[in-house]
Amino acid sequence: MGKTYKIACIPGDGIGIEVIAASIKVLAVLQPLFDFKFEYTDLPWSSEYYRKNGRYMPPLPEALATLRKHDAIFFGAVGDPDIPDHISLWELLLPIRQGLQLGSNVRPSKIFKGVKPPLAGCEVGDLDWLILRENCEGEYCGQGGRSHTGTPYALGTELAVFTRFGIERHMRYAFELARQRPRKLLTLVTKSNAMRHGMVLWDETFYDVAKDYPDVKWDKMLVDAVTIRMVLKPKSMDVILCTNLHGDILSDLAAALSGSIGIAPSANVDPERKAPGLFEPVHGAAFDIMGKGIANPIATFWSAAEMLRWLGEAKAADGLMSAIEHVLEHGPITGDLGGKANTEQVTQAVISALKQ
Repeated sequence: MGKTYKIACIPGDGIGIEVIAASIKVLAVLQPLFDFKFEYTDLPWSSEYYRKNGRYMPPLPEALATLRKHDAIFFGAVGDPDIPDHISLWELLLPIRQGLQLGSNVRPSKIFKGVKPPLAGCEVGDLDWLILRENCEGEYCGQGGRSHTGTPYALGTELAVFTRFGIERHMRYAFELARQRPRKLLTLVTKSNAMRHGMVLWDETFYDVAKDYPDVKWDKMLVDAVTIRMVLKPKSMDVILCTNLHGDILSDLAAALSGSIGIAPSANVDPERKAPGLFEPVHGAAFDIMGKGIANPIATFWSAAEMLRWLGEAKAADGLMSAIEHVLEHGPITGDLGGKANTEQVTQAVISALKQ
């Protein structure tokens, strides 16, 4: 038997519970085929845990110590319609990202055969992007405050923090990934014309880092102009390097342009590999379809493939991606992609493709 990996499993909320369960079925079939083993630790950290305990997870030092005992974290979703979003997000996912210093959020987007994209004339191969979102700093660093609450003079501040260390760590990882791709092309996304301090540091750091990667071609665009380019000239882009907020927004646009957010994966990683990576679908808890059995599990399957690749199981990752591509091309597919299949039917189709 090959290597055994310890996986911390956090299904979380909403359809996260359903798609993680579906993915574990797929991974159970995959393990003997590619000679590796997953040992799961189920962690019930969720909105239900919050209701019972007044927190989403144990105190942060204890929670991080638990997670560090594992090779990877498989995450479903967090969020509940009865709990304000800033509480659910800041009580679970963001503290894990920042506490483990998972400085880069990797979000692939591509058009698959069988998936009809909304862009007229955009075909397979025209849109194949890797969005690299800085994951610990920027606008989501948590700095700021409120005063005069409840009065007409209420004030709220949100401070975007950029450090040379965090920027350079993320940018070097982006260049390394761009170097591995056939086009070796990277686009720097910025807004340094208006944000004249932190984002000027962002640009300056990029110019310094780029000198160490002469084999990677690059260009630079303001974030507002990039949205136009993504829609009108998708073939002109490959690796897209963004700050935290910009990457959050642009990756959702990329998911929509590639056919559905239901197929969009993500990997939260420490480029220095000092902590386990966290792998999750982009779609969130989607409480409107929870319990109906119709959630698209493909984003979570693709996230699982990214987890396998991060762990060094490239052949297993390729095998899972081949099965995903087969099902997307030949069906069955869920309603968000124009089909009528449910979660279980897609799961069984991927399993069947793996066994072929």
